[in-house]
Amino acid sequence: MPYNGSMKTKTSVIFAAVAAAISLNAAPVAVDANAKGAPLEHYWSFGVGAGRVNEGLRSAWHEHLVRANTECGFRYVRMHDTFNDDMFVYFGDGNYSWQYIDEVYDRMLAEGVRPFVELSFFPSALAKENSRTVMWYRGHVEPDMSKYPAWGRLVEAFVSHLVERYGLDEIQKWYFEVWNEPNLYWGFFHGPKSAYFELYRVSANAVKSVHPSLKVGGPATSNFIADSRHDGEIQDNDKSVFYPQETINKQQWKGVWIEEFLSFCEKEKLPVDFISCHTYPTDYALDPVSGRGKNAIRYVHSVRDDFDYLRKTLAASAYPNAEIHITEWSTSPNSRDAMHDNLPPAAYIAKVSLENVGKVDSLMYWTFTDIFEEKGGGRDIFHGGFGMLNFQGIAKPSYHAYRMLNALGDELLWNADNVTVTRDSKRGKCAALAYAYPKEYESHVPATSDCGKYMDASPMELDLTLTGLKGGASFEVETLDDDNGNAIKAWRAMGSPRSPTREQTAALKFAGDATKREMVRADSTGRLVLRRTLSPWSLVLVREL
Repeated sequence: MPYNGSMKTKTSVIFAAVAAAISLNAAPVAVDANAKGAPLEHYWSFGVGAGRVNEGLRSAWHEHLVRANTECGFRYVRMHDTFNDDMFVYFGDGNYSWQYIDEVYDRMLAEGVRPFVELSFFPSALAKENSRTVMWYRGHVEPDMSKYPAWGRLVEAFVSHLVERYGLDEIQKWYFEVWNEPNLYWGFFHGPKSAYFELYRVSANAVKSVHPSLKVGGPATSNFIADSRHDGEIQDNDKSVFYPQETINKQQWKGVWIEEFLSFCEKEKLPVDFISCHTYPTDYALDPVSGRGKNAIRYVHSVRDDFDYLRKTLAASAYPNAEIHITEWSTSPNSRDAMHDNLPPAAYIAKVSLENVGKVDSLMYWTFTDIFEEKGGGRDIFHGGFGMLNFQGIAKPSYHAYRMLNALGDELLWNADNVTVTRDSKRGKCAALAYAYPKEYESHVPATSDCGKYMDASPMELDLTLTGLKGGASFEVETLDDDNGNAIKAWRAMGSPRSPTREQTAALKFAGDATKREMVRADSTGRLVLRRTLSPWSLVLVREL
């Protein structure tokens, strides 16, 4: 159901912090609305993730995408398993059918969203015999290098078809990413590093054979690490180092295979139009045997550190002008992490996105919808899924974070102290976003273990003054907090129904959209003062009407 602000206004009072709580920020922020601004690129809405291409055949998936595009501004969607057997692409070498892919892409383009194409996984006929498969949908991930020439012909035919169907001018705006997380030997690529590098060679050359202007890149690796487990040809978990919380943030974290990949491509004179990789603030998903890393979570600035590593590494490479695309990120890489459904990710999304302006070309949240089946369907309607919208299309707090970020302008006037002030260059209107990210969670990003206690944290004192406005200018102040726009709290109050009735589902959609909205005005001199205490993890959007 599309968002309708007039329907969703609530009258709940603003959180009153306990007297003993320590405020995050009491420093006043004063901004002249007529000051010269710096360009602000909404890199956080460049793209977003989704599970696999086949899920895009569903009408509800597209309904969720339309809403995410309209309200959050996402321009690209990245999905796994383009060539899976359930897409019915491969009927033999030179004998292909694109009708299932065409259906997904046609509808996406009609909705104003482009694919960020992930060239994966193998059709079963092009994988190793009795190939290892992954996920509930059984993607084939074990290579047979003798079949790489046929893979190259498949990729070339696919890209040629796209150019023929949509035109070169359109496909020049697309991105072709070779595979997904090939460093995870036990996961998405059951082959050695050299086999992936050769796969990149074949794939990149196939894309460029259609037209040299088309964009190709990789290595799409996960995650950032601080040990040597990926130095060899295959992942060696015996070299996985567990860093406890007291030392995890003192390590040097590096992107997997990035340096080796760039060196290989330089030596072999291969194109690299963009570097892609994944950054999550935790390492536990990469320690599947012992499970010890479940409490090893990096600090809130880990994404900043990872971006700085990528920029420095690219600058020193033969590809200093390559784009940087983070094609997956979230609070954790676990599709059953209960924190994904709760309030804290909203403040984390806002903080990371706004503190890293200008460092990368995209930061793609994984994912926009819980229509996502890597582990099969979720048992409950809130099951810790990656999506910003749950299976029924109920908005989670993470969704509102992106919607509020999308409301910011394209000129940056202020960006510090957990407050960002912008201006729309076309309309001349101001918008500001404040987020209460508690100091207690700076040393580690909140995960499932914090779900029962996350509100026991510091509030934030907001003291914002805007000057240079038109006298009496109207503003909407919208608040997302524990009581407003937090659907999972309403679901729990209902008794956590596993199969809610239609009436309950409608009520949960209403609750999920019911952020608090107030109207305020600047005084006759064009001055607006906003002072209040923000509860932990809350977001406040101040938007000139």
